[in-house]
Amino acid sequence: MTGEKSPLLALPGAVPAEGADEGVAAHYGDIFREQRNLSQGVGFVDLSHRGVVTVTGDDRLSWLHLLLTQHVSELRPQHATEALVLSPHGHVEHALYLVDDGTTTWAHVEPGTQGALVAYLESMKFFYRVEVADATADYALVHLPAGSTASVEGAAAVRELPYGRDLFLPRAELEELTAEYGPAAGVWAYEALRIEGHRPRLGFETDHRTIPHEVDWLRTAVHLQKGCYRGQETVARVHNLGRPPRRLVFLHLDGTEETLPPHGTEVRLATDPDGRALGFVTSSARHHELGPIALAIVKRNVPVDAVLLAGTVPGTQDVIVPQ
Repeated sequence: MTGEKSPLLALPGAVPAEGADEGVAAHYGDIFREQRNLSQGVGFVDLSHRGVVTVTGDDRLSWLHLLLTQHVSELRPQHATEALVLSPHGHVEHALYLVDDGTTTWAHVEPGTQGALVAYLESMKFFYRVEVADATADYALVHLPAGSTASVEGAAAVRELPYGRDLFLPRAELEELTAEYGPAAGVWAYEALRIEGHRPRLGFETDHRTIPHEVDWLRTAVHLQKGCYRGQETVARVHNLGRPPRRLVFLHLDGTEETLPPHGTEVRLATDPDGRALGFVTSSARHHELGPIALAIVKRNVPVDAVLLAGTVPGTQDVIVPQ
């Protein structure tokens, strides 16, 4: 994080977020209206607490290609992609959301992780013509939903996505530029739509032993035909010889419960509520159409048609990662 609260917390109705999203608004008074607005292409989300990292220099893409799980050596300008940094054993350490503008590679990352990422990248520079910078103090991330007609003229870089656009805005102009984007929506609305979209988040859907296969990052953040990178042997072995030990599932939760199961809530079979935990809730939210929903990590062999208990809340599964 930047260490500072977003100036957009001064907007009417803003309620500060806590935990990993501290520094921006959880909501502005009506979480369902904010979700509906985003679903209809209206408004924006302040994500200025996220870290911003830039890489410049003639070798930036070929160098990043050696370090990341994604094929980026020939990344086209303005083409958005995702990539991971893995441990030597193939566990996920960093998730980067990338775009290159022709001279600079821009990435946004989880709040507070940019320092460790920059330190790792700096340690791998060697003789390559690259410069790595923590640009969080100078640039702030804002998300526009799919269908938004807001102008992005003031953005330093833009990631075009199926579900919207990520804008890297000059932090000093955050209030001025977002004033033209329509009503603000908080991170609770953004998270509800992220969960609906089955999009994993570092530190939520991941723990110290997560491999990309478990959370569906093989589809969006890993290129299976590219050359060697740290952790690549694990990725190839699990992909070619077997299945991951765990899998991400989407849960439709019982809407009669008053409270949502928080991150870390143990998951069991509904038919064996006192039995061994089979996984844990990673994220949960109240969705404006679907009601209470969640993502969870469970053991691979949990039957896909089994009703699960997230703590005491029953839920049915939608398959994200096959058995």
